[in-house]
Amino acid sequence: MATDPNAAKSYELVEWLVTRGLEGASEQELLDGYCHKLLDLDVPLMRFHAAHPALHPAYGGTGYSWYTGRGGEFETFDYTETPSEQWRQSPLYAILNEGLDEIRERMVDQNTASRFPLLNDLREIGATEYYATGVSFDTHAGQERYEAHQPINGVLLSWTTDSMDGFGEDDMSLIKMALPHLGLALKSASSATVARDLMRVYLGRDAGQRVLSGEIRRGSLQQIDAVIWNFDLEGFTGLSEELPGNEIIDMLNDYLAVAVDVVHKFDGSILKFMGDGLMAIFDVGEIDADARAALNAVAELQNKMATLNDHRAAKGQRVTNYTLALHAGEILYGNIGAESRLDFTVIGPAVNQAARIAGMHRSLDQRILLSDDVARAAQPCAHDLVSVGRYMLRGVAEPKELFTLYANGKPAGGG
Repeated sequence: MATDPNAAKSYELVEWLVTRGLEGASEQELLDGYCHKLLDLDVPLMRFHAAHPALHPAYGGTGYSWYTGRGGEFETFDYTETPSEQWRQSPLYAILNEGLDEIRERMVDQNTASRFPLLNDLREIGATEYYATGVSFDTHAGQERYEAHQPINGVLLSWTTDSMDGFGEDDMSLIKMALPHLGLALKSASSATVARDLMRVYLGRDAGQRVLSGEIRRGSLQQIDAVIWNFDLEGFTGLSEELPGNEIIDMLNDYLAVAVDVVHKFDGSILKFMGDGLMAIFDVGEIDADARAALNAVAELQNKMATLNDHRAAKGQRVTNYTLALHAGEILYGNIGAESRLDFTVIGPAVNQAARIAGMHRSLDQRILLSDDVARAAQPCAHDLVSVGRYMLRGVAEPKELFTLYANGKPAGGG
């Protein structure tokens, strides 16, 4: 019995989508491979586009555009209260807001311009037919219309050809038949992306990756040597009583954003935010490399904070300063808490000593303090470290010599 060639193509495409979905292919790998698979199956694809919302603090959605001979690339779309004019004029917006299941438009069969500017642009570069639809990830159906600002739970898709005959019926049958499988594979890939993004944003780059890799059992701890960074803003409690809530939040975000960027630039990891401060660790290799990375980050922080204060002052905004305490030693890094609520953090005497050093800023009138452990580990050091004396710290048996960092002939950490 002869095999139906269209059925064989459908089976091949579906099998490929299911296999790649089970293998955990990324969205990039999945969509790029899908487009090449359509070409292999003789679908005359010129352009493919996929768009879906993103659960991400920096942007609201992503789009992927692929062109034959050029490959594909992602772009992100900012959060907006109202949709842009370009989005309002797109076919995908019409599908969402006009109760349409699909849009199919032949560019070569009409003498008038399309109501969609995108299709006119595609026609100019040789496109002959456009098809768009969507796949919903909702368990219910029947919603006739989306509000303009409402995120969708699904993916919007379009295919464009430059074949003189447009898409054949066999082409459309193949695309539509495989659509649920493409949607399922994309849902799996996007869920993995969301999990990775949220873990990185809320737990930090290193801790997020560790959790995703399976370090989720309570009490699973790793002993590491690292440099601890305790960063705090000065006088923030008083400022929070003087300034309106929205201004204090904007101010806090400005300063913390600088600190986070600096830590990440030198391969440190943010462990947690603590009110108007944060705790970070530098674990980039051996302890000497950790110490140099942490001190390089201190020098960078000084410059970035000075720039930020100049910028805020020029706009008439309130400015503040910061304190920074550094200590090096062995720490326990891992999951601590209850089975129903865990925190990926650090504990140990070195963490406590970093906190004790942070308590010395006011009495020593120094904004930047580091322990002799950091100073020794960093040698040879490119920074000018100056001792400010030996002190007994609460809960520490032996006296600790503390240092500050000089820059341009003056104590960079001076109050």
